[in-house]
Amino acid sequence: MHESVEHWRVHKPVATGENGVVAAQHWRAAQAGAAVLDTGGNAVDAAVATALAEGVVEPWMCGLGGSGYMVVYRQVDQSVHTLNFQGTVPAGIDLADYPLDPSVPDAIMGFPGVKDNRNVVGYGSITVPGAVAGFAEALVRFGSQPFERLVMPALDLASQGLAVDWYTTLQIVLQMGELQKDRGASELYLPGGVPAQPDSVLPLPALTATLKRLAEHGPRDFYEGGIAEQLVADLQRGGSAIGREDLANYRVEVSEPLSGVHRGVRVYGTDATGGARRLLEALAHSAGELDPTEIGADTYLAYARALDAAFSAHKARVGQDAQGGCTTHLSVLDGEGNLVALTYTLLNRFGSQVVLPRTGITMNNAISYFDPRPGFPTSLAGGKRINSSNMCPTIAVKDGKGWFAVGASGANFIVPATFQITALLIDYGLSLEEVFHVPRIDASARGGLRVDPRIPWEIREKLAEHWPLEVAQLLTFPKLYACPSAVLRDPDSGVGYGMTDPSSPVAAAWAG
Repeated sequence: MHESVEHWRVHKPVATGENGVVAAQHWRAAQAGAAVLDTGGNAVDAAVATALAEGVVEPWMCGLGGSGYMVVYRQVDQSVHTLNFQGTVPAGIDLADYPLDPSVPDAIMGFPGVKDNRNVVGYGSITVPGAVAGFAEALVRFGSQPFERLVMPALDLASQGLAVDWYTTLQIVLQMGELQKDRGASELYLPGGVPAQPDSVLPLPALTATLKRLAEHGPRDFYEGGIAEQLVADLQRGGSAIGREDLANYRVEVSEPLSGVHRGVRVYGTDATGGARRLLEALAHSAGELDPTEIGADTYLAYARALDAAFSAHKARVGQDAQGGCTTHLSVLDGEGNLVALTYTLLNRFGSQVVLPRTGITMNNAISYFDPRPGFPTSLAGGKRINSSNMCPTIAVKDGKGWFAVGASGANFIVPATFQITALLIDYGLSLEEVFHVPRIDASARGGLRVDPRIPWEIREKLAEHWPLEVAQLLTFPKLYACPSAVLRDPDSGVGYGMTDPSSPVAAAWAG
């Protein structure tokens, strides 16, 4: 893409709040989370309410049928915890149903194609979703309000229906070819056989009923009660191997996060299955001397080399290279200084392209996280939990206080974006608003660099001495530099700040 295609610049102001702030990929979800802060909820309470609301207003990215990670910082004891609520493969899966087919393109994670694209589209691509269990576990351990209360904002939004704007229509159009193959998906997103048009409203009666039941019966109903019964009935009718025991046996993994120190700041991330290892390795690689007064050629060279090395090591470990995906990230700060970074996903846009008729849930397609070939760390196997992901929710602690939480959506673009925002905050002491408007690069050991044309020409010339360059702008679509969201607490005043991707038309930070 030539740098002269577009001639506009977009700027977003930072949101500021003394009672905390929520930064999310949809403003209505951020608003729902901030309302929880206003009524005395803590950061975990607000994160769960925001995430549940995101599943209603951004159903192509996430929802009850998704999975992910949460990183929690508690100011009271300065502890950090990681919750892994990634999806699991049904125990009774038959690997013979996923034969390789060289005529089918590689899956999103870079694995060989499977006959009929069964691991990417449809009921055969669905894993046991962990989102509901993850949110519930976080509340039991670290929250202050009950799950049933925090479902209410999402229930209110669902009862109003999905308000369609041009951005929603774009998401539906991009997947229309696959959505029309599933009756539930086509009836919901393609009314009259065409993509829902802006200024229309899509009724969500089944999803509303599901959220209402969650509010009345609690989260275990999703895995062991009436909702579980409905899920299994629809899934097995469609050909999924997921059964009642798969749901009942699902558990969240809570562990110590991976962490490292960069210039005196302790940085925490996911467990070893997420993007934290690459981010921490990149920080370590970039820890050399930089001019602290100016972001220049040496900055971008150091960051590019660091990312290239981290991704090269990652590919050697797991043998994969994800090319794209749809995820949501949100970051929350409360008035006590607690922080949450939460990333969860359906994987592809609209996941499996399946909407279950009884529950109205859009389901993930995370079977494509697994290699259909045997003998690899990521090989497909019954009962296996996703063990390699790009999701990279990150928290930084400075001088014994939570400083910022950050993360992004965008598959292979997530770690580069999260790394650069983290490094720029630590290396240069910029404000959160300034950091989100610094043009970024994308480097992931793919033989070249993608650069934003806002980077000065002389810096690009220096980069071109080391890598082939692709000049590509920061646009609403395609999202070539990820879609980040972050919150930050001023260590002196305690004031909170929130920022989201300037090029996203719906992402926003909302103060409590």
